[in-house]
Amino acid sequence: MTETIRYERGADGVVTLVLDDPSRGANTMNDAYIAGMAAVVGRLEAERDDITGVIVTSAKKSWFAGGDLDSLRAVEPGQETLALERATAVKEQFRRLERLGRPVVAAINGAALGGGYELALACHHRIAVPRAEVGLPEVTLGLLPAGGGVTRTVRLLGLTTALTEVLLKGKRHRAAKALELGLVDELVETPEQLIAAARAWIAAHPEAAQPWDAEGYRIPGGIPYAQLPAFPATLRKQLKGAPYPAPRNILAAAVEGAQVDIDTAFTIESRYFIELVRGPIAKNMIKAFFFDLNEVNARDVGDTPPIGTVAVLGAGMMGAAIAYVCARAGLPVVLRDVTREAAERGKAYAEKLGASKDLLDLITPTGEARDLAGAGLVIEAVFEDPALKHKVFAEIEDVVSPGALLCSNTSTLPITLLAEGVRRPSDFIGLHFFSPVDRMPLVEVIRGEKTSEETLRRALAVVRALRKTPIVVGDSRGFFTSRVIGTFTNEGMAMLAEGVPPATIEQASTQAGYPAPVLALMDELTLTLPRRISRENRAAAGDAWVPHPADAVLERMIDDFGRPGRSSGAGFYEYEEGRRVRLWPGLSAFSGTAPENPSAEIPFADVQERMLFIEAIESVRCLEEGVLLSVPEANVGSILGIGYPGWTGGVLQYINQYPGGPAGFAERARELAGRYGERFTPPALLLTKAAEGALFL
Repeated sequence: MTETIRYERGADGVVTLVLDDPSRGANTMNDAYIAGMAAVVGRLEAERDDITGVIVTSAKKSWFAGGDLDSLRAVEPGQETLALERATAVKEQFRRLERLGRPVVAAINGAALGGGYELALACHHRIAVPRAEVGLPEVTLGLLPAGGGVTRTVRLLGLTTALTEVLLKGKRHRAAKALELGLVDELVETPEQLIAAARAWIAAHPEAAQPWDAEGYRIPGGIPYAQLPAFPATLRKQLKGAPYPAPRNILAAAVEGAQVDIDTAFTIESRYFIELVRGPIAKNMIKAFFFDLNEVNARDVGDTPPIGTVAVLGAGMMGAAIAYVCARAGLPVVLRDVTREAAERGKAYAEKLGASKDLLDLITPTGEARDLAGAGLVIEAVFEDPALKHKVFAEIEDVVSPGALLCSNTSTLPITLLAEGVRRPSDFIGLHFFSPVDRMPLVEVIRGEKTSEETLRRALAVVRALRKTPIVVGDSRGFFTSRVIGTFTNEGMAMLAEGVPPATIEQASTQAGYPAPVLALMDELTLTLPRRISRENRAAAGDAWVPHPADAVLERMIDDFGRPGRSSGAGFYEYEEGRRVRLWPGLSAFSGTAPENPSAEIPFADVQERMLFIEAIESVRCLEEGVLLSVPEANVGSILGIGYPGWTGGVLQYINQYPGGPAGFAERARELAGRYGERFTPPALLLTKAAEGALFL
């Protein structure tokens, strides 16, 4: 027995290796595991003659969570040799295990991801329970599978299938799909059946060996030499020039490794891995998508009462989608609109998404307030008008449960203002969902001045029940996400007014890693929405209002050209049968129309950084003002909610990782302010961090 792996040999000569790290809730590929596996493999080899087979199982709810991300993100340039030695040691252990000369079975009782699934790949047979999930998600953290995952999946599935179904998108597959693909070999109904099934397979296959170790073995489908030139072209098209090196390295390791023997392929895989792990992008992505995300999701909400029936007010696009995700979580929903017919149309949205009959039965459409009787949760999703929102709450406040949680899905209106329309402002809170609600993983939880701690906990429990990630923010106009994304869209329009060609603006935002080009995003949002928000902000600011060069672009697009966005078939782009086809040639009317045109020859790097910087700067202001409550919430919210490029690690991590850190970022911000406007002036908090040599943590 080692610290992390129990070694149990039965009377039948079958050794069961029980993965069970006592220091963690999940098994990971940390130093203790590596030392333990080295000892176990050595013992298996020494006792080989007395062994009939090996079963690898887990005492944890998950089978094996994967690599130790603490150690991976600690690798710095100059430490390549140490990282390479570590990767090589893991590969050698797996190689010795699969060449033991005895059948080795992975009995997978839960998630086997990353390094965990690489261990399973080194076994000769993989048995799983239906709830198990397998995959190699390293690409989503800016890495590649370094324990033989690239090499073995290519040899197991073939080059094309391995790349598309496992490696390049980091897909996680539930057991049934994994069986269909060949990622697992057998399913059993319950965890209790795993060991018996593994023993049976061992008894039936005493001479088991890996297929790729058989003489003359060919990769399924062979090497598609005619298709090889298309692989990098397809990848470039998918990445759109964004700085994500992991997919490129995975592709190179897979293609090169497929053309050599397996041990040479392992070496190729390791070298491409080291190039990634020492770089900043992997560190950024590990921080955001693992550490920051886990911190945000780990918030303790304590004991909260059952949610009960959900009353959704407004059956338009957002209300209908919110009703669907609530029903998808198993909650009964009453969907109310001004008429029963309008509410029925909202319910039909769930049908369009392919909802089952059982799910549809959970949604009750109505036009009557009395049908909301006893609801324990209210989510309002009507038009962004304070008077209208006050009206719909007044209609239902005496009907729903006396202690019902009262929520507004507003994206910009202050929660404290909206809470003036209810008699229980302490029970009122903002739940800002993002469109499309069924796919977007984030919910912005906005606490008003009178929102109680209990209400906040209940709201977080609701978000958790809907299987979404919450960020908690303070109250202000636009909150965090709408306020910050507005700076991004405004900057795109400002550059248009300065004479930057619209195609350049779109290409710059795409190559910076934004999921949608900035002008295309404006069309999706509809131009009337940001104009209305701008006018509301102007009215609220009074004499403190500072005009933005984007304002004139919005006014002319809507009033002079009649092009308010995609929903009307005309915006910054032209549309044919609802499909975006090209930038509108009439955008040339904006060339050089800003009051002060800095230059029609703005460097491409400036075009990119203006968008990245303006969002990061506004996020620092949000942190200064208490709108943002933590750095992890800023990073997670910016990526999951408003599409800030994932390679950055989020808005504040982008500042941390900028050359020179916050000091280098502040210096570049001053440069941009001198060229393009005072909005780029570094906030006081940023200057403090720069002076102290501190990071946003």
